[in-house]
Formats: sequence, structure tokens, C-alpha cells
Amino acid sequence: MRTGQILWPTDFSETAAHALSYAIEMANLYHVGLKILHVVEQPIGDENFMILSITPEELAKSMEEAAATKMRALLDGLNTELPITTLIRRGDPVYQILEEANSKDIGMVVIASHGRTGISHFLHTNVSEAVANGAACPVLVVK
Repeated sequence: MRTGQILWPTDFSETAAHALSYAIEMANLYHVGLKILHVVEQPIGDENFMILSITPEELAKSMEEAAATKMRALLDGLNTELPITTLIRRGDPVYQILEEANSKDIGMVVIASHGRTGISHFLHTNVSEAVANGAACPVLVVK
């Protein structure tokens, strides 16, 4: 029996939204809460050359505000009695998801796979694969 919350990392994509139904189903099955995590990657820019018209810090804050707006809209659309907590973190998605997944209050991670194959698989970080390999708890990867 799982006693920890179900962690659902999201990038607000359609693929991630598909995994949400599985996360809710698992949380209902085990009578636990749902924790929703979105990670904003730190923008890279050289302030000395003014490549960006705003600083990377300002851009990151703007991205966090946009994520918070999306998170509120997502929560407004959910029709569930589950206890839900939300987190927005900044940094490397794999690192941040694993940090949360390996905390004491997470019993399972439900994460979407973007299903990349071939050259695309090698060009993009496979977050779901890295989480499945690095998490101490069970991980359900949804296609």
C-alpha cells in the first residue's frame, strides 16, 4: 500500500495532460494526495552582450508567472476531491523532479513520455527515462 503522495511533473503539454488522468487514478486508488510539479528551466543569456532585451532573471520570473497562471487554470479545470499541492521550481527538470521524487512524502511518480525516437531521442534530454532510472520510488511512464 502506498502512503506517499503521487507526484505528477508537468510541462503543460498535451502528453503530460494525458498522464494526469493516470496520476489522479493512482491517487484515488491509494487514497493519497496529488502533488503537481512544474520546472522552469533557467534561461541562458550573457548580460554583458545584451543578447536578451531583459535579463535572464527577469525572463525566468516571467516564465514562473506564466507557469503559475497555467497551474491555476489547470486546478480550476480539475473535478476531484483529492488533496492537491502545487510546486513551481526553477532549474534542471530532471534534477528538480528527482529531488522531489526522492523526498519522504512521495510514494509514486506518474510522468509522461514524449515518445521521441531516432535522432530526436538523442537530441533531446529524455526526462522520463532519467526520472525512472533515478527515482527511489516506483515510476509510471505514460505514453
